[in-house]
Amino acid sequence: MIIQYFREVSHILEVNIFAYEYTGYGMSTGEPAEQAVYADIEAAFKYLRDIIGIPWTEVVLYGRSVGSGPSVHLATRTAVRAMVLQSPLLSIYRIAMHSRFTLPGDMFTNVDKIGKVRCPVYVVHGTKDEIVPFWHGEDLVRNCRKDCAYQPYWVQDGGHNNLEIVARQPFYDNFLKFLQWLEKEEVSEDLQEMASVSQI
Repeated sequence: MIIQYFREVSHILEVNIFAYEYTGYGMSTGEPAEQAVYADIEAAFKYLRDIIGIPWTEVVLYGRSVGSGPSVHLATRTAVRAMVLQSPLLSIYRIAMHSRFTLPGDMFTNVDKIGKVRCPVYVVHGTKDEIVPFWHGEDLVRNCRKDCAYQPYWVQDGGHNNLEIVARQPFYDNFLKFLQWLEKEEVSEDLQEMASVSQI
């Protein structure tokens, strides 16, 4: 469903995209589960880094919607250059209820993990998101480490699946600005230290 969008992003931003499918989704076999999704992104990253030979300093995670869960998970366990979160969620339960605490059984608890992320984080969210409320994006930015939170981009009247259409040029312009800023920005010592003690 999303391959055409990735082709467009790759062309407009002049980047390579490595996409993978979650266990139990699309053409993947197995049963979908939170831990399986975490194993999927770890395997994808290890393939990029160890088999293809892409240095972690050139990997920018891109987590969209529920994909913010595995992206945040990976960024807490190993060093990556940066992370883009589009229409991200605080946690699954918080989509339906405005809870201040993580309840037992909740999944993709990004709100509890984002403070451990040491790479730059760029959040994009629509103000009229009908699936993941806009305040999820706001709270994730608030919970980021101060030295990691890049200026977020709030798409006025943007929904959950139409940010590239509603904002179009500004959407890509802001994305490009973030990538250009990354190229000039020094990799922090904190992130380099994390690379040396990677859990993956």
